[in-house]
Amino acid sequence: MFDMKKLARLKRLDALAPDAMQQFWSFDNAVFSEGALSGVHKQLIAVAVALTTQCPYCIELHKKAARNAGASDEQLAEAALVAAAIRAGGAITHSTHLFDE
Repeated sequence: MFDMKKLARLKRLDALAPDAMQQFWSFDNAVFSEGALSGVHKQLIAVAVALTTQCPYCIELHKKAARNAGASDEQLAEAALVAAAIRAGGAITHSTHLFDE
């Protein structure tokens, strides 16, 4: 199912829903523009979120964008561990619903 070449099909979505997709691309560009957070920090956040949501397209795209923004192996590793901690922490804290008082 996962094939990076399929991303070329987004042009079809752009053509079928041009207004909404133009708004999406504008939003996406605005979000990843330099601001209070640097571009590399935004991409490291995106990598961690992508790992957490387990979207292979997002992992690949944001890994490349993070690298292009200057992210190091160490920064990517720490972002991955933050993602792992958040997923594990969610399981731990939701375990409180397993026990009656």
